[in-house]
This record gives sequence, C-alpha cells and structure tokens, in this order.
Amino acid sequence: MSETNTAAATEAAVAPHRYTAVMAADIEARWQDFWDAHGTYEAPNPSGDLAGDPEVAARPKKFVMDMFPYPSGAGLHVGHPLGYIATDVYARFQRMTGHNVLHTLGFDAFGLPAEQYAVQTGTHPRASTEANMENMKVQLRRLGLGHDKRRSFATIDPEYYKWTQWIFLQIFNSWYDDELKKARPIAELVEQFESGERAVDGGRSWESLSAAERAEVLSGYRLAYASDAPVNWAPGLGTVLANEEVTADGRSERGNFPVFKAKLRQWNMRITAYADRLIDDLDGLDWPEAIKLQQRNWIGRSEGARVDFPISDAAITVFTTRPDTLFGATYMVLAPEHDLVEKIVPAAWPEGTHEVWTGGQATPAEAVAAYRKQAASKSDVERQAEAKDKTGVFTGAYAINPVNGEQVPVFIADYVLMGYGTGAIMAVPAGDQRDFEFARAFELPIRCIVEPTDGRGTDTDTWENAFGSHDAKIINSSNEQISLDGLGVADAKARITEWLERTGKGAGTVNFRLRDWLFSRQRYWGEPFPIVYDEDGVAHALPESMLPLELPEVEDYSPRTFDPDDADTQPETPLSRNEDWVHVTLDLGDGAGPKKYRRETNTMPNWAGSCWYELRYLDPHNSEKLVDPDVEQYWMGPREGMPTGGVDLYVGGAEHAVLHLLYARFWSKVLFDLGHISSAEPFHKLYNQGMIQAYVYRDARGIAVPAAEVEERDGAYYFEGEKVTRLLGKMGKSLKNAVTPDEICTEYGADTLRLYEMAMGPLDVSRPWDTRAVVGQFRLLQRLWRNIVDEATGEVTVVDVPETDIDVATLRALHKAIDGVRGDLEGMRFNTAIAKVTELNNHLVKTYAGSALPRSVAERLVLLVAPLAPHVAEELWRKLGRTDSVVHQDFPVADPSYVVDESVTCVVQIKGKVKARLEVSPSISDEELEKVALADEKVVAALDGAGIRKVIVRAPKLVNIVPA
Repeated sequence: MSETNTAAATEAAVAPHRYTAVMAADIEARWQDFWDAHGTYEAPNPSGDLAGDPEVAARPKKFVMDMFPYPSGAGLHVGHPLGYIATDVYARFQRMTGHNVLHTLGFDAFGLPAEQYAVQTGTHPRASTEANMENMKVQLRRLGLGHDKRRSFATIDPEYYKWTQWIFLQIFNSWYDDELKKARPIAELVEQFESGERAVDGGRSWESLSAAERAEVLSGYRLAYASDAPVNWAPGLGTVLANEEVTADGRSERGNFPVFKAKLRQWNMRITAYADRLIDDLDGLDWPEAIKLQQRNWIGRSEGARVDFPISDAAITVFTTRPDTLFGATYMVLAPEHDLVEKIVPAAWPEGTHEVWTGGQATPAEAVAAYRKQAASKSDVERQAEAKDKTGVFTGAYAINPVNGEQVPVFIADYVLMGYGTGAIMAVPAGDQRDFEFARAFELPIRCIVEPTDGRGTDTDTWENAFGSHDAKIINSSNEQISLDGLGVADAKARITEWLERTGKGAGTVNFRLRDWLFSRQRYWGEPFPIVYDEDGVAHALPESMLPLELPEVEDYSPRTFDPDDADTQPETPLSRNEDWVHVTLDLGDGAGPKKYRRETNTMPNWAGSCWYELRYLDPHNSEKLVDPDVEQYWMGPREGMPTGGVDLYVGGAEHAVLHLLYARFWSKVLFDLGHISSAEPFHKLYNQGMIQAYVYRDARGIAVPAAEVEERDGAYYFEGEKVTRLLGKMGKSLKNAVTPDEICTEYGADTLRLYEMAMGPLDVSRPWDTRAVVGQFRLLQRLWRNIVDEATGEVTVVDVPETDIDVATLRALHKAIDGVRGDLEGMRFNTAIAKVTELNNHLVKTYAGSALPRSVAERLVLLVAPLAPHVAEELWRKLGRTDSVVHQDFPVADPSYVVDESVTCVVQIKGKVKARLEVSPSISDEELEKVALADEKVVAALDGAGIRKVIVRAPKLVNIVPA
C-alpha cells in the first residue's frame, strides 16, 4: 500500500465521520435527489398551469435570471458556472428572506455551431444539441443549483418557437405611429389608407392599387419587412452576417472567412423606429453605467439638419450636425453601395476632369465598378481607420450646393458608410480632418468658413490640418438671401436651419447611428419564418392555427459555400432544396381559398429565441397564449422603483451590451405597445459578472501546451523539459487550460467549488483560477462540520443552553456576522460574506475548542452558510434535529445591541500629530468627547500649559486641538 493510501486509511480509522470529498459526494447526491423529489425550488404562479400555494404566491416576488447558455459539445469549464452560482446564492438568500423566487434555466439551442457540426459529421443538429444539453444538465445539477425545473425549455422545442414565430408575426403585422409614439396593428394603417385619412405617396387612391402595390406600400411601414439591403456576405460560410458578427479586419467571427458587402433580399426589423425610446428608457433601469453608455453610443442620437443637393433629376440627401458650414462644402462623397451611384454616372468623363480623380479608368462606369469591388472586401472598421490613406473615385457627376449654387463634384469613397446617416456626406475639408486629407489627396478646394482661433490665418494653402471649433465665428458664409458671417456656431445653426426649411431645401432633424436589424440567415438550424409568398411575390403571414411551422428534414444541412474570395455569388439555403416543403398549396383563411405559395427559405438568426425567453419562464406550458396576463403582471409588471417593470435581477456577460440586450428591449416594447405584456422593459436590474481567467502556456512555436502538465522551477515554467511562456488569458479547451467543474467536485465537492468561486474576489471583476487555492474553502467546510459533528462518532456535539448563558464575545461575533452577511448577500458581495462566515467560524473553533457549541449558535451558523453551501447546510440542519428543509428557513436577523461596538478608538491630534488614543463609547457626544480628550494625561502633557485656540471634534473617532 502506498504512503498516501496508508495515511488516508489511518485518517479514516481515526476520524471516520470527517468531512471528506467522498462524504461530500454522498451528501450532495442525496440532497439533490431530495430537492427534485420534493419540488423544493418550484415557484408558484398566482394563476395558470403552475399555480400553487396562494399564500406563497402572495409573498413579495423575486425573478432572478441568468443569460441563456448555449449547449456546447465541450461542456462546462469552471469559468462558466460563475454567474449561475452567484444567482443561485442570491436566489437562496431571497427565499430565506420571505420571497417567492422564480429561478430557472433553459437553453439557447439554435445557431451555427450545431449546424457546422452537422455539416462535418452528418449528425442532425437536434441530435447533437440535445446530447450537449443533457451533458450540461448533469454538470449543472451537480452544482446544486436551485432551479425550478418545470419551467426549463430549449429554444429548439417546437412548442417554444411556435411563440417566437407568433411574435415575429405580431411585429410583421405592426407599424410605428410617430404621432402616438407606439406600435399599432397594420390593419389600423390600412383603414387610414382606405378612408383617405392617410394619403398614398404619388397621389393614387388605395382602391386603385393592385395587391402587390398595396403590399409594397405597407412594407414601407411594417416593423418587420423584406428589402434589398447591403449586407455582410461571407461566401465561405454561405450566409449573411450581422455587423456584430464581423471582426474589425473584415472577416467572419466564426471561421475567419472574408466578408464582402453585397445586396440581397433580406428580412429586417425596424428597430430604428424605437431609437428614442430605447435611449430614454435607459434612465429608469438599474444597469451598469458603462452598459448604458454603450447602448447610447450604439444608438447614436445626434441633432442636425437634412440637406438636399440637387443632381440630375434627383437629389443627394445628407445629414449634418454642422449645417452652419454649408458654404464650405466643396465636394460630396457617397458610400460605394449608395443607390444613386448607378443613376448619376455619365457615359464619359466631363471635360476638365482631373486625372487623379479617375482611378486610371477610361470611363466613370469602369472606375466606379473597380472601386466598388475594392471597397466590398473591407470591413467597416478598416474603411473608417483614421491612419489609412484616403481612397476614392469621381463618379463623373456634379451636384448643386443649395446655399450658393456652386457645382460640387461627387465622389465615392470607402470612408463613407451606408450604415450611418444617409450614406452621403457634404465634405467640408476646412473643418473635418478626413475630408481635409481627402481634399489634399484629390486636389480639391478647401474653403475656410470658421475663423481660426489658433493664429493660423484663413489661407488654407498654408494649413497642415483641418480646424474645427464650436466656439469660433462663422466667416465667408453669405448669399443674397442669408448671411451667417459673424455669428457663433449655435446661432448660425439655427439661422441656416430655418432658411433651409423656409426654402424647401432641407429641414432640422435628428439622426441615429442605429440601423435596422438584419433578421435573415441562410442556414438550416434556425426558426423558420412563418411567411409564404404568392405568385406575385407578395408576402403573407401564416395564420396562428398553422404554428409552429416546423423545420423539415433535409439531406444536406450546409448552406452552399463558395470560394471565400468570390464576392459575386448568391446564397443557396438548405431549406430551398426541400421542394415539397417550399412549394405548397394552402388556405390561409383570408377568403382567397386554397392557393399555391412558396415558403421563405431563410431562417431567423440565433438572437430570435433569446429576445423573449424571460416571458416563457413565467408560463412555460401555456399553449393558448404567449403568457397569462396575471402571471406576467405578477412577475414582471411595473411597481415602485421599477417604472417599466422587468426581471428583478439579470446576470450575464458585458459582451451582450449592444446585441441581445438591445434586441430584447425592442421586442418587449413592441409587445408592450400591442397590449400583450405590462412590462415595457425586459430586465430591470442588470449585473455583469467578471471572467474567470487561467494561465495559458505556450511553447517556442506559440502553440498552447497542457497547463496541468507544466512544471514551475525557479520562477520559470517547463513543459516536457522545454521552457514555455505564461500569460493570463481566457480559459478554454483550445488553450489547453480548461478545468472542468466535474474535476473539482470529485476532488473536493460542489459546495467547495461554490465557495471558492464566490470567494475569489468581487463578482464583477475578472480573476485568475488557482486550483491549489481551492483547498482553503474545503478546510472551511471541514472546520464548520467539526464545530457541530464529532468526527469519530458522527454524533452532534451541540448543547441546549439559554441565550443568556452564551458568552457575550460569541454573541457579539455571531450578530456582527449575521448583520454583515445579510448585507453582503443582498448586495451580491459574496466574497466578503464568505470572509465574515470564516471569521465567525474561526472564533467558534477557538472559543469552543474541547467543548460543545450552543445549539442556537450552531443553527444560525448553518443558516448563514445555507445560501453559499446548500448541501452541507441541509445535512447539518437535519443532524441538528430539524426535519424541514433549510431552503425555506428564515435567514437570521441580528440583534442591534450586539452589532454596535462597546467602544471605538478615538484619535486625539495636536497640530496634526497624534498625541493620544482613547477608547470611548460609539454614542458619545461631541461635548463629552471634548471633555474626555482635554482631561487625558497625555494630552495635558503635550499641551504643556499652552492655551487652546480651537477644538475640532468628530465624535466618536477624532479630536483635533489647535493651540493658541
């Protein structure tokens, strides 16, 4: 027998009832089975299928949520459960303070990873996804998470995505009323057109329009609409990507394929209609300010003016925040993708065209085509990089500056994006550095229209850079109708905006950086759109009775991929290959009878299912409604301090600030406007947990090596005898530094893992994982166990004594811990809560060494630990003779008389130097403290008879004496 095994056998013989990993595993498995069998964590609804005890439902509620996990085939590493453990601790504490707590977890199971695995292996995405979910459920259960399992679901469940499709149809069948500032049913808009209350553009009557023409009109209003839009096309993936799925260097986030700009028919969500509300309603949310700022910046509200520059038979519309600089506009730039480009390009270069403007091409059409192809291969970040050389090409067309009638050349350049403003700018090179550099590169005029305040003068030929200021005076800016000369910027803006509106050449307006949400993917593994097209190409919504529209079987799961570098390709979706599913004869119940239709063959993006999942948790088995109104009102409705309602606590990573969170807010607002829910916001309080990091070790080639096999010698690190470098980074399988929760649970138990992750530091701060430090929390649990249970006999060692017979020091330590832990758990300061529990437990170990702990102290100690280490708390609670679960016990309340210190240390200073320290009552008054301080022997000696000019008292901790 090895020395290690011999030592373990000896220990087991001496202390057979010591808390060990083996004992922890037994305790944890038994209590997890108990909780499942007794529905310990089931939260009753006030009504509906999950309605339970009305007395429990009448308690104050708490809805605690984690961000949706995606079921990865790699399973969990110890970084993943950080937020799940935190919300579990918080939810347990809330139950113990009298709340009806809803805490559950589902799976966000559609998406590209499962589809790519299906492409590689031929395994149906559902099969691999469900297998991954089962594995994660086992891992999560082992952590002792107190979830209401009746409420769990996956987004791939047809009974779930039936309602995702239903919500899409609510959005499709709605429009945004700018006057009422809310969404309304599209039928009400049709009534306005039919009655003549709202005119059709072009002056035609509604009755005179064909069905296809009416559909086209309504499409311009619908909150979900299809259009030919510039998109991010990744031929190597065979799909379109959202801006957020493209890296800064213009490649796909998944797969690292080149991404190009292309025009494709896509579904969009008109999230821009809600831009103002999405910004304004942030004020009522309890979110980190950094996340609010990211959303405000992403939405990007700015005030300015819309200005029309006539060109041919049309006009180029620009948005500018500086209409006061219009007289300085000497050229214009369109985004290469702008619709007007093809319409304004002449057959030949105009006479006198500068050679540098042509890009070396024989005709404007050739120049534009070549430049467009070049620009399509760049990401938006690359195109706007400040340091890059400015490129562009002349379109061959001139527009008219509306304030002075000058002809200004129109260029296309990649530094202008279709994704912001109108996709066109008036270039004022004197006041904008990018325009200045472009003007210098293309030998364009630079006109000074703001008086420089830095002494450079108004001769722009001598300038090395642009000069922009909001404080300077306007110059060189007048015509026969208006003069801005001599005005400050604010006054000049107001005057020119009024002139533009009066002359019909523009108008004051608000612009947003936010673009409509691209809502199509050329994939198989996503929610099918509940849309069919008739023979005229008009989109029709499926009736609710036909939902869910389930995914059909296909032989090949992959979208057709192409040469990654070939931008001139078109997507081919997996669904389009199932002819029997695509082409159908249906009676949509609209009075037209059975007709032939073609189904939409794109699918929804993986964000769709997570836009509303908080609502499904409330009422997961309701097959008749999205959610029972009473249930939604109870869990998420507005109340004091929560003016827009929402989830009480939502925990997840900060990386979702402008994707999931923005999309979910938009869906909630539409559903709220249409009267389906009472909460205008999905998540009232947001908390971003930090990341558990791990050291990554790399060899001389830069390849990651297994972290567990690295040796440290004399401050250096070695793998298989070769020196390696160490750097703190993410934890993951590919970096070969992942530690699974299963490993830690096997070696120490789940309660130890829970305590360690919560004790590592503040929850919102990233921290490094150190397996060697886990044992510290294991020892805490061993000492806790030893305080209550005899390790040799297994008997409880506590004694029943009156509170009056417990020593005051212990009562003071106990009640201070209760007070501190209660505040820390409420404030999610779990690391300091554990520190206070440890301090109390250590006090008890020292005070009661060799004697029994008072029962009342032991019970309150167990209750303090219960939210953090629930398995061992349940076991000790039962050993203490209690037959009910610790989960729903009242959390201890501190006696204030024991929380207040008997005395505090007061510092006495003379001329700013400490001369004495006094032990005084915490409640001492300023007058009493001054008398005590002046009577102190050390103070008297230090003053040495000197008079006193002033005494500053800050009871109970400071007295400052100023001698005469």
